[in-house]
Amino acid sequence: MNENFAILELKYGNIYGGYPNYFVIAEASVLAFEVESRKIFIESCRNGLDINYVSVYPKTDELGHTIERVREVVNMKTGQTRPYLEEYKLDERALEFAFKQVRPVQNWVKRFLLTSFRKYNVRNLLIFDGRRDIFLCERAGVNFGRTRIMDLQKAINKETNYLFSLNKLAKVINLSFDNSYLRSNNLEYWIHPVAARQLRPMSAAWDAARLLMVHNEYMYHHDSFLLEAAKLVNKIEERKNQ
Repeated sequence: MNENFAILELKYGNIYGGYPNYFVIAEASVLAFEVESRKIFIESCRNGLDINYVSVYPKTDELGHTIERVREVVNMKTGQTRPYLEEYKLDERALEFAFKQVRPVQNWVKRFLLTSFRKYNVRNLLIFDGRRDIFLCERAGVNFGRTRIMDLQKAINKETNYLFSLNKLAKVINLSFDNSYLRSNNLEYWIHPVAARQLRPMSAAWDAARLLMVHNEYMYHHDSFLLEAAKLVNKIEERKNQ
C-alpha cells in the first residue's frame, strides 16, 4: 500500500469452561501509519470484565518456528494468568452469568473501532490471517464495505508458496524495539512514548507493530525481504532434516 493505512489486531478467546467456539474479544488495537510523514499512531482498548478466557499462543524456537501451542487462562480485567485445565467446565448458571456479562462487549468493540477509523480516516486496512478478526468485528456491527482490506499473510504465501507466521516474519526482518525505535533490516521508526507504552509483548498493539514492520519491509525492500525469507526457510528445513 502506497497510501496511508491502518492495521487491525484483536486478542480473543473462548470463555474458560464455556463453549469452545464462542469467542469474546479481550483486546483491540488499531495502528495507523502515515506513509509520507512516517508517523505511527496506536489506539488500544482492553476489555475490563472480570472474565477468564482461554488464550492460545505458539511457543517458538530461535527461528520463529512453532514447537508447541500453549493454552493458558487469562483474566480480562487483571491480565493475570493461570494454568489451563481441559476438563474444567462452568455449570449452566455460571455460564449464563458469563454470557450476560460479555453482552456489552460488541457495542464496546464497535464504538472503539468506528471512533478510531474516523479519527484516522481509515480507507485501507491491513490484517494478517485476520478472517476471524474481521468476522468478530462484523458481528459487533462494524461495516467494512467501504474499506479495502489486504491480508499480508495471503499475499506473501502466494508469492513464496510458504505459509509464514508472524513470528517467523519477525525473524526474517530482524525486528527489534528499544522503547523508542522500531527497527528492522532496512527501516527505523520513532515511536511516541504514549504509543510505546502500548507495545507490550503478546499484546494486540505489539502484533500490529510487528505487522507494520513486516509489511513495510515487504513493500519497500521487496527483493531483500524475499532473500531473507528464503534463507530462514532453508534454515528451518535443514533443522528438520537433522
